[in-house]
Amino acid sequence: MQTITDFQHEVEEFENIWIPMPDGVQLAARLWKPKGSEQAPVPAILEHLPYRKGDGTRARDNLTHPYMAGHGYACIRVDMRGNGNSDGLMEDEYSQQELDDAVSVINWLCDQVWCDGNVGMMGISWGGFNGLQVAAMQPPALKAVITLCSTDDRYADDIHYKGGCLLNENLGWGATMLSYSSRPPDPAHVGEKWREIWLERLENQPLLSDLWLRHQTRDDYWKHGSVCEDYAKITAAVLAVGGWADAYSNAIPRLLSNLKSPARGIIGPWIHKYPHFATPEPRIGFLQEALRWWDKWLKGIETGVMHDATYTAYMMDGIAPKTSYSERPGHWVTEPEWPSDNIQMLPFFLNHGLLQQTADPWRDMHYRSPQDTGQASGEFCPIWMGADMPGDQRVDDAGSLCFDGAPAVEDIELFGAPVLDLEVAVDQPKALIAARLCDVGPDGASSRITYGLLNLCHRQGHDRPEDMPVGKPVRLRLQLDDIAYRLPKGHHLRLSLSTAYWPMVWPSPKPVTITIEPGKSILELPMRMETRTDNVDFPPPEGASPQQRETLREASNSRTVMKDMESGVSILTIEDDFGLGRDLDTGLATGSTAREVYRIHPDNPLSANMETSWTQELIREGWHVRTATELGMWSDETHFHISASLEAFEDDKRIFEKHWKETIPRDWL
Repeated sequence: MQTITDFQHEVEEFENIWIPMPDGVQLAARLWKPKGSEQAPVPAILEHLPYRKGDGTRARDNLTHPYMAGHGYACIRVDMRGNGNSDGLMEDEYSQQELDDAVSVINWLCDQVWCDGNVGMMGISWGGFNGLQVAAMQPPALKAVITLCSTDDRYADDIHYKGGCLLNENLGWGATMLSYSSRPPDPAHVGEKWREIWLERLENQPLLSDLWLRHQTRDDYWKHGSVCEDYAKITAAVLAVGGWADAYSNAIPRLLSNLKSPARGIIGPWIHKYPHFATPEPRIGFLQEALRWWDKWLKGIETGVMHDATYTAYMMDGIAPKTSYSERPGHWVTEPEWPSDNIQMLPFFLNHGLLQQTADPWRDMHYRSPQDTGQASGEFCPIWMGADMPGDQRVDDAGSLCFDGAPAVEDIELFGAPVLDLEVAVDQPKALIAARLCDVGPDGASSRITYGLLNLCHRQGHDRPEDMPVGKPVRLRLQLDDIAYRLPKGHHLRLSLSTAYWPMVWPSPKPVTITIEPGKSILELPMRMETRTDNVDFPPPEGASPQQRETLREASNSRTVMKDMESGVSILTIEDDFGLGRDLDTGLATGSTAREVYRIHPDNPLSANMETSWTQELIREGWHVRTATELGMWSDETHFHISASLEAFEDDKRIFEKHWKETIPRDWL
């Protein structure tokens, strides 16, 4: 990335300012704006997050917001209430209070002498979610949004449930938020009241995993904040950006298909990061692209951005499977409109062990997956830049019912979402199916192209669950994740179906045998008819001056799978040490560690259990605080059981302790 220091405008930075809310709560914000904007007001760009502007997102903020300010925008990075240096208490993700606060910040911006009354919202993940949600509230000043790695559907396309299956990330991210949000404000900005604020925050920390698990179907809780409930409410212009290695890429083609407001989409090969510093490469000049969007919609400058293709995506080449990529070969493709007439869904019948374009009624196929099938799945949402990508799928193919196609006689481009139209029977009333589409090379290595999950009790809809009829064939539809992927000549496709996908999702209460009748189930593949390399000329990545940080402890991470040969239990252990470092501008040192352990016996779904622990550390001269959190979950046939603890330390003396034990009924899971 090229560091830019010479901008059109000299930038003024304000490390900590206060924004009053209607109820008296004060939100802490960091502000960058062009010098002289009091005399020549400029548009404002808002990012509204719980992740602590002072240390949590400081590295990326330093690259992004001064860059925008140098090009004539006021950029404001706000800590949500109950987080960082802000007052108040946090309730939940995307609460109405959070969204109302964002609207209040927008109104406050419009009242500032340096703001011309035009506002945009930009953010990744949480900030991408609430950018869309605030846009649906239609504050008049909000003219445009750039949303990255976010979703329009909180139930079916977030870290809680996928295809109605319970993602283990529901507990994992709940543990992360318990750790993140339990940290104190910085006494350098709030003064002596930091301890009082901290103790109130600790006492009122919500156990979000418990809350989320109490809503196992698509009810009003999940409809709130899901902009897919009424896309027409969004009238602001939307630029949606994501990565194929991210968990949220499906939302982009949906937004392009459904928004009536001006919209464009870009998907690269990236994990859950901004595209100017994401992996795997190639990175792009995302900030330059963002400026084209802002200049058009906030300043009225014709930048040609609306002459771009509606959908620009990176067509990834089929390569050998790896758990981490520094670079992903491929090429950019464009579609002027989405959905595109250039994509045709071609059917392939699931015959006995084969993908064929003709039906072959032979004999029924039966299979029961070991409960540890899924060990090669990788992280649900790769974010930490470790070995988190799906590895060689042969280990999971061995626990699946597999259908192989013939070797490709020429390169094939898949672009869109594969769809399975299945006729299946199961021997239990509660069951799930995991479907993986894989690229099998001549050497037998199996790379996961895309995948999908379905809780069979949700086959009629996530708001209408019902038991599966035991032993009776049922037709159902399973859509896999969108993808852009080039299958090389000589490789072949493999569809793998399993009745378990651990540790990605929580298992069904009992082992399940699935039966598929050949010739009556079809896989439809989105084939790109006109295959070409399009002339997409993204500029190289740029950014403002990076954070100056002193490393006090190096970061490290590991991901290991072990089989206890005496008990037969499979154990996945993930250890992340994010290091310890001091910001040389603020003097604040921060560090954190995380550990996750997943255990299951291949014959017993009720042996499943997971544990996760976090530590957070903040250090200034004469000030040292630490938090430690632990969460665990297990289940029986009828209930989930969660235990959790939160401890806080000042100078290694424990000043707070809290414990939770929760039992939650299983609801069609």
